[in-house]
Amino acid sequence: GVTRLLLTRIPFFKEIIVSSFSCDSCSWSNTEIQSAGRIQEQGVRYTLAVTSRQDMNREVVKTDCAMARIPELDFEIPAFTQKGVLTTIEGIIDRAVAGLEQDQPVRRATDEEVAKKIDEFIVKLRQLKEMNSPFTFIIDDPSGNSFVENPHAPRRDDALVVTHYRRTPQQAAMLGLEGEEVDAKPPDAAEDLRDEVLQFNTNCPECNAPANTNMKLVQIPHFKEVIIMATNCDSCGHRTNEVKSGGAIEPQGTRITLRITDPSDMTRDILKSETCSVEIPELEFELGMGALGGKFTTLEGLLKDIRDLVERNPFTLGDSSTPSRTGKLQEFIGKLQEVNGKMKAHFIMDDPAGNSYLQNVYAPEEDPELRVERYERTFEQNEDLGLNDMKTEGYEPEGASGR
Repeated sequence: GVTRLLLTRIPFFKEIIVSSFSCDSCSWSNTEIQSAGRIQEQGVRYTLAVTSRQDMNREVVKTDCAMARIPELDFEIPAFTQKGVLTTIEGIIDRAVAGLEQDQPVRRATDEEVAKKIDEFIVKLRQLKEMNSPFTFIIDDPSGNSFVENPHAPRRDDALVVTHYRRTPQQAAMLGLEGEEVDAKPPDAAEDLRDEVLQFNTNCPECNAPANTNMKLVQIPHFKEVIIMATNCDSCGHRTNEVKSGGAIEPQGTRITLRITDPSDMTRDILKSETCSVEIPELEFELGMGALGGKFTTLEGLLKDIRDLVERNPFTLGDSSTPSRTGKLQEFIGKLQEVNGKMKAHFIMDDPAGNSYLQNVYAPEEDPELRVERYERTFEQNEDLGLNDMKTEGYEPEGASGR
C-alpha cells in the first residue's frame, strides 16, 4: 500500500501530521495523526455539552495518549488504546462502535451473556447520534495536544469548557517524561502566579458590555518583572492591552537614547511605562508622559502607534482641519515612516520613575548604539509621581509604639 504524510495547521490550534494509508488490493484505508510540536507545559481537558447535530460535526484531534469519556453512559476510551486521529465527535462514536463489534461473533460463541450486554451498549451509543437527549463529551489529554473545535472562534463558546492543569507524576511518567519526586517541596505561590494567567471581570471601554481582562506576570530578561493586561470584548470586538511595572519606583530616573542605524533596530523590544516620554530630535517630535499608556511592544510597533495617534487627530479630519495643518501632519507622518531603518535618527525615552526598558541586543555586553543614563529627579518630577507627599518611614502615630 501507499502511506501519505501531510503537515497541516488547524486554525486556533497548532500544526499536526496527518498520515493516510490506502491499499489498492483490498481497498482498506486508515488515517492517523501525530502532533508536530512538543509536549505542552500543561495537560488539557475539553468538556463539551453536545446538544445538536451541528455539535456532532465538530472537528476533534485525539492523540493516542488522550482519554475520551461520555459520563451519561459511563463510557470511557482509555489512553493508548487507539492511535491518534483527526475526526469528528460522530466519528469517535462510530470508531468505538466498530471496535466493540469487531469481536462480537467470537463472544456470541463463547460467552453469549457478555455479547448480549455489549449489543445493548452498542445500541445506546448509536442512539447518541440521533440526538434524542443531550450528553457530555470529555477529552482529557495530559500531553496538551488534543483539540475540540470551537465553531465560534475567536469568540468564546459557551458549550465548550477548556481547562489546563498541571500533570501528576504518574501522568508525566506515562508520557515518558522525568517523574517528579513525591516528597518534593510544594511550589511557591509566587512562582505559580508567574506561570498562571489570571482573569477578572470588567466592562469594555468602548461599548461598556461585560468583558474579561487577562493578566500575566512576565519577567523581562536583564530588566525586571512587568504585568501585562489584555482585554477582549466579544460584543464589539474591541481589543486593548496595557503594561504596568511589577516593581517599585526606582531611586533614580532613566534616560535611554538609541541611535537608529539599521532596519534590524526596529525589532528591539520596548517597555514604555505610563510615566515615560518619547522624543525624536531629528523630527522635532516629543510625546508627553501618559500618552499611549503603558506599552510592551517593539520599536516598530511603538512608532506605528505614534503614527496612528497622529492620524486619528480630530484636527486632521473633517471640518476642523485646515490645509496648512493637514499638510504639516502628512509631512510628519512621511518622515516618521522613513525612520523605519531608512533614516538615521535618535530615539530617546525619558522615564522619571525608571520603569521603562529598551532591549540591548548585545546583552550582557554593552550596546554601542544604546546609552542608558541615570539621573536624580527634580522636585517637579517627584511632585508628578506623588513622591513628595509619600511618607514611608516614621508615619506611625506616636501612641502606636506603646501598644
